[in-house]
Amino acid sequence: MSNSPPPVNNPYDPTNALDDIPGLHWALHEFLQSRMHESERFCEQSDPEKQRLYFATGFGLIQCVKGLMSFEDKDLLAAINHTKHGIAVASAHRKRPGSFAGRLAGYLVPSLSTSGTEWIAGMTPVERHAELVYAESLYQKSLLGIVYSGDWLAFIREVLNMRTTISIYRQLGKWIETDVTSPPSNATPPPTHPYLPSPSIDPHFRSGVYLGLGMSHLVLSMMPGKLLALVELFGYKGDRKFGLELLERAGGWSANGRVAEGVRRAICDMSLLIFHLVLSAFTFEGVDVRKASKVLEWNLKRYPNGVFFLFGAGRLALVRSQPSKALVYYARAAQAQTQYKNLHHISWWESAVACLGLWRVSDSRSWWGKLGGEATWSKATYTYSEAACLATLGEHAEARKLMERVQGLRQKIAGKSIPVEKFVARKARKYLAQSDRLVLPALELAYVFHAIAHAPREVIVREMIPASRGGENGVKENGSRKGKEKKPESRSGYWDDVCLARFLEGVCWRFVAYPDPDAELEPDEKIPFSPEDARTYSERAFRAVFEYGPNIELDHYIVYYAHFEYGRLLARSGDKDGARTQFDLVMSGKPLEVNAAGRKGKYSLENALHMRTNAALEALDQNRLL
Repeated sequence: MSNSPPPVNNPYDPTNALDDIPGLHWALHEFLQSRMHESERFCEQSDPEKQRLYFATGFGLIQCVKGLMSFEDKDLLAAINHTKHGIAVASAHRKRPGSFAGRLAGYLVPSLSTSGTEWIAGMTPVERHAELVYAESLYQKSLLGIVYSGDWLAFIREVLNMRTTISIYRQLGKWIETDVTSPPSNATPPPTHPYLPSPSIDPHFRSGVYLGLGMSHLVLSMMPGKLLALVELFGYKGDRKFGLELLERAGGWSANGRVAEGVRRAICDMSLLIFHLVLSAFTFEGVDVRKASKVLEWNLKRYPNGVFFLFGAGRLALVRSQPSKALVYYARAAQAQTQYKNLHHISWWESAVACLGLWRVSDSRSWWGKLGGEATWSKATYTYSEAACLATLGEHAEARKLMERVQGLRQKIAGKSIPVEKFVARKARKYLAQSDRLVLPALELAYVFHAIAHAPREVIVREMIPASRGGENGVKENGSRKGKEKKPESRSGYWDDVCLARFLEGVCWRFVAYPDPDAELEPDEKIPFSPEDARTYSERAFRAVFEYGPNIELDHYIVYYAHFEYGRLLARSGDKDGARTQFDLVMSGKPLEVNAAGRKGKYSLENALHMRTNAALEALDQNRLL
């Protein structure tokens, strides 16, 4: 794309609104090249009155990104106001609905309907684009509103707006299907879904429908069972395979040749990368790391200094269990731009996790400290994570000061506590109640943030397993010293600590025996244990958790997660029936090896475990490696 922006026609004529698409495409290209201020300034100069369909809504999208990056109320509120204005601009360009009598007649005569494909077919190209942009702006406002709102009523209102958005996308998708010209004689239509591409539909509109409809299917397909059952009452159901296929079509990834590129193509590619490289931590169905690598390679050639694709490269390296390589990409991402400082926080978070995967606890502590000082997404999490690293390093005076702040830093979204913040607040309270003591807090964080899963096996064997065993030995020694004539087991919290240490040891041995399926192992890797021995050690550790679980006083989540990880171990060793039994236990909702206290209420990170367990059950049915 040219380094110079295309000319913008003045004065603005709404009937020629689509003439602005090349300008917006250039602005998006600048944004993805990490020249954010140049992109933002071009949009403002091209449309100072914010009346142009594509520039007004494009500027609103930039503000949406800024608001979500900072998570500060003033930025979120400014973004909401910009997206509201974008909705108003799109509404002014939409086709006017008919009279009441006309709408009533539409129920009897489909060609007179104001909501079906006939209605869309009767629109001008500008009106169709306005319909699409209206849905996009409404979606952005709903997303911002859910993050910003502090009560359930506001949350429900925004969810209803999302319902409107999904309905519009589905109508536009149906119209594309009906507007299809006959496919080429050598083309084979997909067996389950209609042939969509049509030369009569411009690629910018098509890429927008692919983006909206594809993301709608993905989001619906990932909803928890109870929420999905409620959504299905309204007639909505997600098809993950079809959603991914639509996102791939925008970039021609599902075709043999390249397709005409629409303005939203890069956003479709970024959506694919988020699914395959980030959401893959919670689901298995449809995840294809090789395809993500292909998409990423193409976009890095186009945007070599693009901060978003450098994030993706770092994430790809981490998913492949190459945290050292990931750190290089995250450093490049931080250096790529200084205009949006909040984007640095993504690099810092990922770097903190990657350092845990290398068991460089001191370095991880430094990243958490930087996040706690500047980032605003989840200060409770950053503060606890820094404190956990300090406690692991034996710096308890500093750790205590931070632990005391965790509870007061918690936030809520839609009036509900954030699960990971609830978890770290519990752990901080426990540290303070136990006179500045927690067992293996940094290694526990490494598990929660999937750093153990993506750690090199040599690091697990050399650093993490000795740490877990040292943690258990320390618990027993501490119990003996404080108990004097009493048995160490009688100390409050003793079995919580033992079970946590054994659980973390089991997880470590599990990844020594069976590395993550997407891991790229070093050819000169030296592991002094056979997979069979590592598997035995892992199973022995998990069974110890089941044996001692009823004695746990507070950390009951360990038992349920142990069943999940034991199920994954059995699945990788070929015992699918045994794995299914473990997963079914987790999903049963019944108390497992816990005491009476553990049978009350929910355990920590319960929803996340149910999501991962449900995905594991689906993976078993599809013979995917876990």
